[in-house]
Amino acid sequence: MKYVLVTGGVVSGLGKGVTASSIGLLLKACGLRVTAIKIDPYLNTDAGTMSPIEHGEVYVLDDGGEVDLDLGNYERFMDVKLTRDNNITTGKIYQSVIDKERRGDYLGKTVQVVPHITDAIQDWIERVAHIPVDGKEGPADVCVIELGGTIGDIESMPFIQALGHFSYRVGATNFCLVHVSLVPVLNVVGEQKTKPTQHSVRGLRSQGLTPQILACRSTMALDENAKTKLSQFCLLPGENIITLYDVPNIWHIPLLLRDQKAHEAIFKVLNLTGMTQEPNLEEWTCRAESSDLLHEPVRIALVGKYTCLSDSYLSVLKALIHAAVSCQKKLVVDWISATNLENSTAKENPDVYKAAWKLLKGADGILVPGGFGDRGVQGKIIAAKYARENKIPYLGICLGMQVAVIEYARSMLGLKDANSTEFDPNTKNPCVIFMPEGSKTHMGGTMRLGSRRTYFQTKLCKSAKLYGCKSFIDERHRHRYEVNPDLVTSLENSGLSFTGKDETGQRMEIVEIPNHPYFIGVQFHPEFKSRPGKASPVFLGFIAATCGQLEAVLQHSSRGVSSDMSSVKTYQNGSATKPQAFRPEYVYGNGNGNGFHY
Repeated sequence: MKYVLVTGGVVSGLGKGVTASSIGLLLKACGLRVTAIKIDPYLNTDAGTMSPIEHGEVYVLDDGGEVDLDLGNYERFMDVKLTRDNNITTGKIYQSVIDKERRGDYLGKTVQVVPHITDAIQDWIERVAHIPVDGKEGPADVCVIELGGTIGDIESMPFIQALGHFSYRVGATNFCLVHVSLVPVLNVVGEQKTKPTQHSVRGLRSQGLTPQILACRSTMALDENAKTKLSQFCLLPGENIITLYDVPNIWHIPLLLRDQKAHEAIFKVLNLTGMTQEPNLEEWTCRAESSDLLHEPVRIALVGKYTCLSDSYLSVLKALIHAAVSCQKKLVVDWISATNLENSTAKENPDVYKAAWKLLKGADGILVPGGFGDRGVQGKIIAAKYARENKIPYLGICLGMQVAVIEYARSMLGLKDANSTEFDPNTKNPCVIFMPEGSKTHMGGTMRLGSRRTYFQTKLCKSAKLYGCKSFIDERHRHRYEVNPDLVTSLENSGLSFTGKDETGQRMEIVEIPNHPYFIGVQFHPEFKSRPGKASPVFLGFIAATCGQLEAVLQHSSRGVSSDMSSVKTYQNGSATKPQAFRPEYVYGNGNGNGFHY
């Protein structure tokens, strides 16, 4: 087994996750089987109880693991299915060591950070690296490990110590360290400054790790002067210094690595020279280049609770991108804080209220994602009502489905106080209730998590057609409240259709309004399984409905063909046009013209 470690220095947020994902994709394109591990040095056992505003979205795996969002990048770039053990945290390591100590596994020894914690880290890495994640038997050829945080963080020190030991444990030809560091450009003089990277590499070496490759983040390609300085002071050959400069979208990053021969530098360190093929990235190149040509916008209003940080909805954004480019549209997302749609905001801040409503009314489609807590719920209900009454395509995910049901019960059944017991425990008309098996005392890992099966009640509905008229589907879940089964009959008699249910028939998984252009709510999170070449079906249907392509998509999908629309004629402005050969990912619009977001 070969290991590639990706670390970061100077500042956080440089894009270690995208860099690690791109390295994995590049190695896979060279014919190698690849897996990935993310190390998060925080004390939390997992990401499940962390606020999206502080840490970004909680990504959910098939096995129910609540993990760091970078594992979503790995799955999307490398097209693999990871496990909860592919995300290592300080909490997990210490918990495992303490459990061993309580069992007496250490035979009376004093338990210390070195060697017990560091050995546990190394054992965990080696064990998980050998778990196949690509659907094939046997271990992968290369494991890409990303160490979260930056060099010098207190919480990272045990991991750096362990990884230093690990490099000796597996041998020099089986371990390659790629260090991602910032090379800022001062506006005053316009010169690239290498000193921060020099200090970062020095700090890394002082802790027992020596980088073989430098990946330098900068606004522009490194000039020869800067490269020479880094080579001299960081003791690295020039060909091992890579520039990751700003590009229109992240699809270009693997191409930057390829064009600068990063794979050859890695193979030289790992003694794989001559044992692999040249990277086959033709499809990826076409995606990256053609994505920059998309210009016809599709405007989506995302009505959420955590809109101040886009990473809170990272997988939702990626799924929207995958669907938008399948319809040959440039995605523009209008972020709307749900509270700004409420009457209380109209009184307190009328300008903000008017601006939010202007965005909502100007959208081609409305999406309400998941969330927890009662803040902004009324705004989400208002958005669902507006979409229903004005025939605007609507997609509700998890809580977005639940608020759609609550709104329908209030408006169509006349249950004015209909609500979720999450927001009003004493409501007389509970539309959404706490799951019987859930825990109200422990928050972490007590939800309905991971891949669960949904059975279609009819193959004539939009959602079933989008999924290829299958009898059932498997999607990832993360929720502790569900639609009250006692109200289902009344809701269906009034025109709401629960087209997807679990194996018991008591849990509502998909809801639709049949006589609406596109109004679908799903209890699961389809965004977690969306991929660049295969958009999530309900996201694809949602975007297609906003731009007049839904019928073509439904016909295509109902024949059991992949949701990739590369072989289908799409209809724009009433005329058929031939789609591009490959479907690129496109950077989401955010109103400020920014293109490349690590």
